[in-house]
Amino acid sequence: MMNILPRCVLAIAALAAAVLPVPVLADGAVDGIGIAMHGEPKYKEGFKYFDYVNPNVPKGGEVKLGSVGGFDTLNGFTIKGRPAAGIGAIYDTLMVSSADEPFSVYGQLAEKIECPADRSWVAFTLRANARWHDGKPVTAEDLIFTFNILLEKGAPQFRYYYQSVDKVTKTGERTVKFSFKPGENRELPLILGQLVVLPKHYWETRDFDKTTLEPPLGNGAYKIESVDPNRSITYRRVPDYWGKDLAVNVGRENFDVIRYDYYRDQSVWLEAFKAGAYDFRIENSAKEWATAYDIPALKTGALKKEPMPNSRTHGLQGWAFNLRKPMFQDRRVREAIGYAYDFEWSNKTLAYGQYTRARSYWNNSELESKGLPSAEELKLLEPWRGQIPDEVFTKEYKPPVTDGSGNNRENLRKAAELLKQAGWEVKNGKLVDAKGEPLAFEILLQDPTYERITLPFAKNLERLGIDARVRSVDSAQYQKRTDNFEFDVTIDSFPQSESPGNEQREFWGSAAADEKGSRNSTGIKSKAIDALVDAIIAAPDRKSLVERTHALDRVLQWSILSVPQFYIAVDRVAYWDKFGRPDKVAKQGVQFDTWWIDAEKLATLGQRKAAAGAN
Repeated sequence: MMNILPRCVLAIAALAAAVLPVPVLADGAVDGIGIAMHGEPKYKEGFKYFDYVNPNVPKGGEVKLGSVGGFDTLNGFTIKGRPAAGIGAIYDTLMVSSADEPFSVYGQLAEKIECPADRSWVAFTLRANARWHDGKPVTAEDLIFTFNILLEKGAPQFRYYYQSVDKVTKTGERTVKFSFKPGENRELPLILGQLVVLPKHYWETRDFDKTTLEPPLGNGAYKIESVDPNRSITYRRVPDYWGKDLAVNVGRENFDVIRYDYYRDQSVWLEAFKAGAYDFRIENSAKEWATAYDIPALKTGALKKEPMPNSRTHGLQGWAFNLRKPMFQDRRVREAIGYAYDFEWSNKTLAYGQYTRARSYWNNSELESKGLPSAEELKLLEPWRGQIPDEVFTKEYKPPVTDGSGNNRENLRKAAELLKQAGWEVKNGKLVDAKGEPLAFEILLQDPTYERITLPFAKNLERLGIDARVRSVDSAQYQKRTDNFEFDVTIDSFPQSESPGNEQREFWGSAAADEKGSRNSTGIKSKAIDALVDAIIAAPDRKSLVERTHALDRVLQWSILSVPQFYIAVDRVAYWDKFGRPDKVAKQGVQFDTWWIDAEKLATLGQRKAAAGAN
């Protein structure tokens, strides 16, 4: 499972009223307000709000947020252009995921979900009072139109998510049924529940696959109030929003106005925050977290800086190889390059010891493979023996380790031996193949702050005779090049959830490798991986899902598709002290849409900023 919105948290111990269980039919079919990937959903028929919200939250006020780069479109459903930050706020989805379960969804636009025990189809009944911002009802025709246009003109992710849908039919005045192709796909009803619904009467007179700066018609809690391309976008909460009293919305979307201001680069973005230009920030740089916030406002309490633990799955981030390039098609070359990364030195020297080395595509999770394959995993893996790395069967994957001293000589020796086995040798200080062609490539970066960890990595590669050039480009050029797979190596991340499924086809599927704009950045093509992804999608229960994910994880690890970097199991949150927030942080981490403006704090913030020297 992954969120497929446009690319682009006081806890209550008990419910306010008695609740009834979700109607689960005797044969395991579902007919009710929610559905879980496996088992039953936590929240039952008649629930009033999620446990991690404050149901009595005051609404109002303005929040300013920041973003980097720019935007040139308000349509986040295609690969064209750079969509504006926060654009998903103008739309509702059929159902909403809760942030304190592995994967369950509850009705938002849909008042009811139905599916049989074998999950061979799913039907959604829309709420009679669901409305577009122009007052027209959200209809079954809108839902069917949305599905078809996303498949026809939307970003590649939609085709991979929904490729198992056979047909879509209107079966009632407000009911739409999705029938599935043969094969087990338990996740698909939930994935379809995450579908944004678009207004047919608006889009049928416009060109959907072009960029646009005309504010689209939505049905969500916010409307676009003003647009200044590449500089700012402002959203205002809809006062008569049709869904404001729904259980899934109570305690959420609490600000009257949300404004995103854009900044040229990461350093300007940070300095603007410290000057008080915007209100809330999740810090991704270990160095900045450790050193950049030591300002008077932090000492006086006007600025807050808190690490907030989370229990979510952390996918893998690393230097991803483009296997479409001949130089990276030998796994030994990729493995050798990985030996040049000295994580222990980098973490100690550059990141103040904040990180844990990534080793799995499901770090910090029961889905992370460890030890040797279980009997159940071997049943999945044995048919592919000889087509997947032999180490999958005999070794637990562990990234190379150093003593952190900065002397990476032993690992570089191992790298040199692997390169020699692959037919490369050093001549006149350059690593060349049998034809005398040097091993040279570019490491493409979007964020210059990653130069701090990439340049030492490139220096170690130079010691092997490898010419690794580091290049940072702006966000527009980066998106264009990565969408078209015009790179050698780039830092990429593969975000994962506790309930992997159809999104794995876009990450690793052979078909996705050739489709521009897909998430298969590495270009991996493997029948074995395709089969393991299909097995995950067909997993009938949680136990089998875990085993099947372990099997896929092992194959991905030993395929050496990237050089794993690191992760951290906290959200590093900084904010100006104008907010109230629930006491409970959801399992998935900070849910900023459950925060609110605290009037008493806001009334004194200006004085506290001034006293600390902030603007």
